[in-house]
Amino acid sequence: MPDTDVAGHGPPVSRRGQDAASVRRVSDRLTVLFMPESAYGPTNQCIGLGKVLLDRGHRVVFAAERSWAGRLAPYGFVEDLVDLAEPDPDAGAEAAGQFWIDFINETAPEFAKPTREQLATFVQPTYQALIDGATYCEPQLRAIIERHRPDVVVEDNVVSFPALMTSDGAFVRIVSCNPLEIRGDDVAPVFSGYAADDRSEWADFLAEFDRTHDETWTAFDAWCRAQGAPPLPRRDFMHTSRDANIYVYPRELDYTDARPLDATWHRIDSSVRETDEQYVVPAKVADRSDDSGLVYLSLGSLGSADIGLMQRLIDVLGATRHRVIVSMGPRADELRLADNMVGEATLPQTTLMPQVDLVITHGGNNTVTEAMHFGKPMVLLPLFWDQYDNAQRVHELGFGVRLATYAFADGELTRAVDRLLADTVLRERMAAIGADIRARDGLHAGAEIIERVGLDHRTPSDG
Repeated sequence: MPDTDVAGHGPPVSRRGQDAASVRRVSDRLTVLFMPESAYGPTNQCIGLGKVLLDRGHRVVFAAERSWAGRLAPYGFVEDLVDLAEPDPDAGAEAAGQFWIDFINETAPEFAKPTREQLATFVQPTYQALIDGATYCEPQLRAIIERHRPDVVVEDNVVSFPALMTSDGAFVRIVSCNPLEIRGDDVAPVFSGYAADDRSEWADFLAEFDRTHDETWTAFDAWCRAQGAPPLPRRDFMHTSRDANIYVYPRELDYTDARPLDATWHRIDSSVRETDEQYVVPAKVADRSDDSGLVYLSLGSLGSADIGLMQRLIDVLGATRHRVIVSMGPRADELRLADNMVGEATLPQTTLMPQVDLVITHGGNNTVTEAMHFGKPMVLLPLFWDQYDNAQRVHELGFGVRLATYAFADGELTRAVDRLLADTVLRERMAAIGADIRARDGLHAGAEIIERVGLDHRTPSDG
């Protein structure tokens, strides 16, 4: 498969001056429409790509979910937003991504179950919720496309929105989950968290997936066809683009030897947005003269809503000699930090992470790829969806330690932290990998793919 590694460039700041100049003439300017899933990971991913395209002189429209109102326009994007369900006239202003925060809160007890059991109790209901949103907003999307007539439409989601892929513009699919979402016979089933070198449970997991998802898949496939979309691939709820498909995953973690892809697929190693404000490590945790490490704890905007789990992690890490920066999440006022910690409800992760020594994460694709981008080892505590796959991949390749999220002993966590911080060979290896990933400059590579597809798709009459 073709790599989209971009070697030979300096850090992203060195390219900003090139971006605006790279748009050659007014007729080359595109209208690019993004529709990300309404969660921070996919939306931040699209913000990063969209900002590069905006700086290159293109017009960027976000058809995001309604709770992102007012949060995208300050970047220079056009907001033309959608509802994923009937609006509640009595509801106040929602947090960005509130649709999924509420859903996760309601289903959090399922996260302690084995991944096979989660297929029925979490994965299928999640797909159904996503499908309900897609069917509800289909007329809204068609109206948005009619208003803006985008040259290229970019979707970062795990279910199809037929209005996007049947528009007159080029269509680009982004996979910002673990790329096991792109299935293959020789890779572990997506959502399983199973090891690459042990196939003993793969067939049973896939059989359970079929048992729990066939009815949902069949109905969604029929609805997509009725909207003018082609048939869905077996077991998949998302179409592959004929124009370009981008997935975000470092080469050092990828599965391409076991699951080769055709020429429409392009890997970008990372997609680290350049829009976060600078982070200054507070003096309280900045002094590491006693050989303590500086640890970043984040379970993501959704995982951090599990207050019991968050407080337990805080309490265990609070008894160590290390300093900790905590991304506290939407229920920050319910958490009690220890004396060796600082934290906020939200933190600028992309400018914070380069300054820490270790990342403790839920295994979300955004955080994992950013940790690799900055060369940081990880402790992984997966909760749901593709987080198990990321945790397993990092663990089996030796870049971190996967723990049982709800069953780890206190000593397991503290020993994993101490060992990773003391492993100078691993930390030097990770630093070198991070430098290589940054040099390949996935953010600008992804934006250039979108731009090229849009320009190639135009007919001569468009200019």
